Amino acid sequence: MNRALKSKKCEKPGCGVFPSRGHNHGACIANAINDAEELCTQTGARLTPLRRTVLKLVWQGHKPLGAYDILQDLRKIRPSAEPPTVYRALEFLLGLGLIHRIERLNAYVGCSHPGETHEGQFLICRSCGRAAELHDTSINKALTNGAAGVGFVLENPMVEVEGLCPNCIRPSNKISKNKIRQANG
Repeated sequence: MNRALKSKKCEKPGCGVFPSRGHNHGACIANAINDAEELCTQTGARLTPLRRTVLKLVWQGHKPLGAYDILQDLRKIRPSAEPPTVYRALEFLLGLGLIHRIERLNAYVGCSHPGETHEGQFLICRSCGRAAELHDTSINKALTNGAAGVGFVLENPMVEVEGLCPNCIRPSNKISKNKIRQANG
């Protein structure tokens, strides 16, 4: 699926790969819903009220949420919601590329580039739990070339990396500051 979507990504201060702590998720949720509506129009799929609500719940923050966390939040709105309801909605959203599943956490996070063909890299903060989707084609190329070099064909080149986000790096955290200096050369 490689469909250009019209909704603009948040370009306000604090809306970077890792939004600042005071970031208002309203724009993220609005963009996600607009993208979902547009993709559904393009593909003929239906964004039911339940699917829309689950998408909003996934986008309520930048932390990956497990299906049962989503169910717990959904039950505040729809007390009779059951696990299969959530899993069906998540499968629909995954199928359209509106969300991603973070395998190592068994959790879901909103896709920042729905409608575009891409392999994501996820940066997961071990301190605050937030995750950011990164798109670095050089990482994809290195993985593909490295795998091909040993006769391996990648089927799902999703990368999940744990570390500290900019908001959680403290000036007194010398190890993280040293790692940042080393990475920046």
